[in-house]
Amino acid sequence: MSDFPERLERTERRGRTAANTDRVRVGAAYYHEYQPTDRLETDLDLMASTGLSLIRVGESVWSTWEPEDGVFDVDWVVPVLDGAHARGIRVLLGTPTYAVPPWLQRAHPEIAAVRADGGRVPWGARQEVDFTHPVFRRYAERVVRRVVAAHADHPAVAGFQVDNEPGLLLLHNDGVFEEFVSRLRARYGSVERLNSAWGLTYWSHRLSSWAELWRPSGNTTPSYDLAWRRFQADLTSEFIAWQADIVREYARPGQYVTTCLAVTRPAVDEEAVTEALDVTAGNVYYVAQDEVALPDEGRRYEGGWFGQGVWQIHLSADRLWGARQEAFLVTETNASSINGSHASHPGYEGQLRQAAWTLAARGARLLQYWHWHTLPYGAETYWGGILGHDLEPGRIQREVARVASEFEAAGDSLTGLVPDADAVFVRSVESDWAMRCQPPLSLPGTCTPDPRSYERIFGAFFKGFFDAGAQARIMSPRQLAASLRRSPGTLPGILVVPALYVCDGDLPDLLDGYARSGGHLVLTFRTGYADEEARARSETAPGAVLRAAAGVRCVEHSNLTGPLAVAAAEGSGLRLASGARALEWADGLEADGALPLAHYVHPHFGRWPAATVRDHGRGRVTYVGTLPDSAFAEALARHVAGCTTAAACWGPLPATVHVTSARNGLGERLWFVHNWAWEPVRVAVPEAVRDLLGEERLAPGVELRLGAWDVRVLRADGDRGPGHAGPPGASGRRRNSIRQG
Repeated sequence: MSDFPERLERTERRGRTAANTDRVRVGAAYYHEYQPTDRLETDLDLMASTGLSLIRVGESVWSTWEPEDGVFDVDWVVPVLDGAHARGIRVLLGTPTYAVPPWLQRAHPEIAAVRADGGRVPWGARQEVDFTHPVFRRYAERVVRRVVAAHADHPAVAGFQVDNEPGLLLLHNDGVFEEFVSRLRARYGSVERLNSAWGLTYWSHRLSSWAELWRPSGNTTPSYDLAWRRFQADLTSEFIAWQADIVREYARPGQYVTTCLAVTRPAVDEEAVTEALDVTAGNVYYVAQDEVALPDEGRRYEGGWFGQGVWQIHLSADRLWGARQEAFLVTETNASSINGSHASHPGYEGQLRQAAWTLAARGARLLQYWHWHTLPYGAETYWGGILGHDLEPGRIQREVARVASEFEAAGDSLTGLVPDADAVFVRSVESDWAMRCQPPLSLPGTCTPDPRSYERIFGAFFKGFFDAGAQARIMSPRQLAASLRRSPGTLPGILVVPALYVCDGDLPDLLDGYARSGGHLVLTFRTGYADEEARARSETAPGAVLRAAAGVRCVEHSNLTGPLAVAAAEGSGLRLASGARALEWADGLEADGALPLAHYVHPHFGRWPAATVRDHGRGRVTYVGTLPDSAFAEALARHVAGCTTAAACWGPLPATVHVTSARNGLGERLWFVHNWAWEPVRVAVPEAVRDLLGEERLAPGVELRLGAWDVRVLRADGDRGPGHAGPPGASGRRRNSIRQG
């Protein structure tokens, strides 16, 4: 796998950058083949009048493309393509390999995916196959070639989506396991080296030959589990790259290749899987209505596909940007209700528009709703589309039309938009996998290990900075290391590293250098604890380099059976609400040059600080030894970020208002001001601005009116706006935004 800078250069050489510079568009998934009656012309006319400029077709219907083995019907979609082209609507054409037809599973039952318990995954849903199986690959290649070759030259086809939401299963098929062993042999060379790397002396697991390696379904060794997870993600990435290569044999210049990511899938690494693609695309689903109201002090991240809270819409978008450090497409997002027949919660009036502008502000170049019409049958009968079961335009369609018209009105002001970033968050998929094997936290209120521990820790700190008004950029450890080696001065002045459990190579030294050169480094418990094999280091946490940088030694740790009150240390300057709490974990921290920021209010744990800070070179290191609740996390974030955020110039804002910002291709700053509540509010603008969606111009200090569930989009008027280079970091040397890519 090539490193991050080389991947960027390869993408530029291919010249497939249209999705990163285009205006923001609105689209929908459209399945004419699912309609009980022929209403193609009606649908397309209504789509055009709604302002849709792209539809996704064809990715779910292999049995329609190939109703029998070797019998193809590739012409059924031509009227859709022709009709879309006639109305100026472009098409994203999907390959149907994630939904296998019945005739194939009957003829070749050997391609069924095998679960950890050894049983075959039964047919009746989707993605039930071992996509590495040579029989499946033969049939998949055939249908992909027939579909793409038939339609690549159609003028409506803008790009191709290969497969859909890959990485659903961890495959335990015989052939998959044999390939796993083969790759282990190639990496380690001998069982002696594997015994040493994985610590197989324990419980008499030492191998004398490769044939003795046990199946992963019975495994309890953390290093084995991490290797298995890496391998499964590699299989997913290789499968998507294999399809992308086939499609590129037929694609015209300017047509792009992508897939639709669901980033919570267990066998996917979004950075790795998008490396073979031309643009990142993925799902952003969220629970609407009161779940996106602000403030939301009590809400925490529990993982899963359906995010709750405005901050989780930001987190989903920032993860998609972070996959390639560039603009992305949203190939599925809420139109109305999501999930099943028991969970219909379409957004309140205005919420769909708010989410759309949130995603655009965070770098989305396309918002494609799933889907145009609510299905009359099938597993997702009650997953609501833009049109309901009656297929009549209504409130949702009108709000989508408003979004489309506003994007059109904003025009070139949205071209080349790069979100501002006040802080970089390091997200480690390998630390996530390692903590799923050995979770540090329990499920709330139980003694059951929580496999989503990493997501909860990461989410607590991400939400804290969101609540403090700071905007984030998410980077993988590999991306961060490449950036720190290549151009560290382009990083923001704050770098947050939550629970980087798997931390090896020169990354600790690079983190140390970041702080020494003027950045504010934020470390948390469980960072630096294990090496690349998920082996706990035989040294005092968080490891020699980070221990010296942070000025603390973690001499022991404890899980907490209940929340502990925390109080600000005298003279620390930390403004901590009386209700702030530490949750579930406490590092026993001994200061070695650091000063306490907060301590536990407890007769035993009170001997240790809950958070510390230390000046380090020209920068600073903050260490947090516990899982903070919302109040504690926000207070820490405000203490770290201070008035250095891009939105700080807005001053204190009502609790229901959130402000984000971005720069467009012309260098102009845009402000996105949201009121996530029922009550109208007024806020004073900090500089001269123009309303992008109207003719209103506001002078500095003039009040901006926001209605219920409202958003205003403003462009800094006159010069390039305050803080063009970004507010200073801890030393005043670092910029507060990073360049695209």
